[in-house]
Amino acid sequence: MSWVAENEEEKGGGVLSPRRMIGRIVSFSSGAEMEGGTKTPSSDSKEYRLKPEEELRLEVAEGKSDSVKLELAQGMAEIFGTELVCGNSYSFGPGSKLAVFTWHGCTLSIKGTPEMAYVARDTPMIIYLNTHAGVETLRKRAEKAEKRGPVVMLAGPVDVGKSTVTRILLNYATRMGRSPLYVDLDVGQSGFGIPGTIGASLVEQPASPDGEFANKAPLLYHYGSSNMGANPKFFKELCRVMADAVQKRLDASKKVKYSGALINTAGWVKDEGYSCLLFAVTTFNVDLIIVLDQERLYNELVRDVPPSVHVVYQPKSAGVVERSKRTRFASRMSRLRNYFYGNFESTYFPHTFDVKFSDLRIFKIGAPVVPKSCLPIGMTNEDAEMKLVQVAPSKELLNHMLSLSHATVDDEKTISTNIRGFIYVTNVDVERQTVTILSPQPRPLPDGVLLWSDVRFIDAN
Repeated sequence: MSWVAENEEEKGGGVLSPRRMIGRIVSFSSGAEMEGGTKTPSSDSKEYRLKPEEELRLEVAEGKSDSVKLELAQGMAEIFGTELVCGNSYSFGPGSKLAVFTWHGCTLSIKGTPEMAYVARDTPMIIYLNTHAGVETLRKRAEKAEKRGPVVMLAGPVDVGKSTVTRILLNYATRMGRSPLYVDLDVGQSGFGIPGTIGASLVEQPASPDGEFANKAPLLYHYGSSNMGANPKFFKELCRVMADAVQKRLDASKKVKYSGALINTAGWVKDEGYSCLLFAVTTFNVDLIIVLDQERLYNELVRDVPPSVHVVYQPKSAGVVERSKRTRFASRMSRLRNYFYGNFESTYFPHTFDVKFSDLRIFKIGAPVVPKSCLPIGMTNEDAEMKLVQVAPSKELLNHMLSLSHATVDDEKTISTNIRGFIYVTNVDVERQTVTILSPQPRPLPDGVLLWSDVRFIDAN
């Protein structure tokens, strides 16, 4: 793979072998992977014995009330790069899909009834480990030259495992003592906040086994739709703003600077979606693009990106599950529900209160496109796509998500100002001129502009 720089520490040059890289990852880890004694599984659990480089793939049914509990009884194992502690029990709720991989062999105990559970030998983990080794070599070169570390982008259509590979590379980086930035540009299944946003966060430790990184204060920007095609011009503007913020964060710390960034992207890779992808490549000064599972996209990018950008093709894992529209919708609802109420392991208690119409300043970004003949002199439809339009409180707000911006004045800077949180409109009383909202914090509502989103939340609590 030509994009992988030679490792100066290896005699004879070349890339670290997978076995040597495994040893280096383990040496930087917390010790969680060290073997403990074999634990006898209980009578209501099922035991799986995995050979080296095998993985146990698990799926928990949607709508299932009980969780599935996983325990590492012996050996060493990881979930998408996150080490499991021998003897600890890990719970996975409805809709969870995971793969427990082992480099050296292990024994796993499963309590509960997963929808699917099977052991797979054919996995792409060697490919991902080699990718990590190459990126780590580029980080070392950047550190030696005191330059910015590699910016890596994951690209591909929907359901090829982009988020998972991003997670693996982030986890391996932190286990090597790195602190990369994680940028998520997928507005449909946002890794931060809620759908309809893009975000970035500093990653300093591996994700929990359920996939959540410890994002103490992620940087979030409001897009206002889970459909990237709703306003591509505005999406590109947000990419520009986010790229500027990412560069400033890289410049603020040498450790972060040398660690670089990993960028997850949306699965819309045709037409305007491809244009947005190319724009992001240029705006974020991407060094390496990993294309998953689509050779056409790989060849298009090789043709269209600057020669300085390396593009590599990798197959998707056979364990990637194709999601239906219903599953995607359920996933979005789950993220919204978790934002307000927490998950099955950590419960939150949001607040409900009324707010007067007169105390609300709600805006949406983008005006309806009108015929050229109807536009004011000097104005174009492109201008309309970036326009801040006030929204009058009405029944139309019911069930919609609203983003609370840090902007306190509705001017041209509002659309590019980051957001502090979200509220949900549970009721609109036109007669009393009030809206009832669900908020993570008690009244009063913080001062700031509210941004309307077409994302709806159906609260079943």
